[in-house]
Amino acid sequence: MEQLIIPEQDIVNALCVYISRKKQVKLEEVEIELMFDDDYGFSAESHVGGRKQVLITANMIEALRLWLDEFLNRDPYAGINLVLDDEQGIIAVVQ
Repeated sequence: MEQLIIPEQDIVNALCVYISRKKQVKLEEVEIELMFDDDYGFSAESHVGGRKQVLITANMIEALRLWLDEFLNRDPYAGINLVLDDEQGIIAVVQ
């Protein structure tokens, strides 16, 4: 099976859907900022109603599994790796 590359904007979209469902707010109320740190790896910040929440890599993978299942009709249990790409930013490689 070939690799699927999920671009940075789709990762943000997946996290928006994930947070809107967890917090039971409208999708438009969620803002996401992706981050990478050499010491801590991948993370994201969500902002909803003036409140900030830090999402760790595991939360990001969970959101991507939801995205794969509901929006791409792909196996949500496929291997997902987050990658920092010089040109594309933060992407997800699905095996």
